[in-house]
Amino acid sequence: MKIASWNINSVRARIDNLKEWLDENEPDILFLQEIKCQDDQFPYDDIKAMGYTAHVKGQKAYNGVATLTRFDDLTVSSDMLDGDSEDDHARFIECEYKGVRFINIYLPNGNGGDEKFAFKMGWMDRLYDHLKSHLANEQPFVLGGDFNVIPQNEDCYSPAAWRDDALFVQPTRHQYYRLLNLGLVDAFRHFNTDPGQYTFWDYQAGRWPKDEGIRIDHFLTSPEMSDKLKNCLIDKTPRGKEKASDHTPIVLELDL
Repeated sequence: MKIASWNINSVRARIDNLKEWLDENEPDILFLQEIKCQDDQFPYDDIKAMGYTAHVKGQKAYNGVATLTRFDDLTVSSDMLDGDSEDDHARFIECEYKGVRFINIYLPNGNGGDEKFAFKMGWMDRLYDHLKSHLANEQPFVLGGDFNVIPQNEDCYSPAAWRDDALFVQPTRHQYYRLLNLGLVDAFRHFNTDPGQYTFWDYQAGRWPKDEGIRIDHFLTSPEMSDKLKNCLIDKTPRGKEKASDHTPIVLELDL
């Protein structure tokens, strides 16, 4: 099984890039983040023509997640992370296929003031509780998406430049490692230990041509699914395309 995750940064603006990538790579499941449209504005017909069904949790102008699949019997189990009845952000969609949960997230950025950073910390607390419950119930899962977390210095072109950013500060990394300490595996790091491997390059200051990026898009797997890992890689090709997203896909292969 091939599963991919890609912060598309507006699905309608990048639809040609998306169709080209789907045609060339044929993932069984694709997590999209920042689709930036409401459910009824999603390009369902284009996706269906490619042989995929789209399960969408949209939001006007920003946020939004969608899970695309070639499996007819993949179903949505939840489109809201429990724990905050006032959270109206479209950042979470969880689907099930043959007893495995596939959890697609767009974790809050956290920059822009104390309130936004507190929301990020609270969201990560809620995610921790959700995953801990799955583990207690022996529910296997794959968690993927844009985490807005730079886990280590090696995941950043310049730690000094990001030292005070909400993606890199110690409380954020602490929350990320709380997830790993549940027994989860960072699938990319399981196979790739070299520094300087990124999933995001800012549009500003020529970051892409200079390869000045950060690794913030991740796949974490529960213990049962970690035993089925075959490979995990970053596909940099889409970032070099015309009208590219500032993120690029990360691809996970499982022996299922």
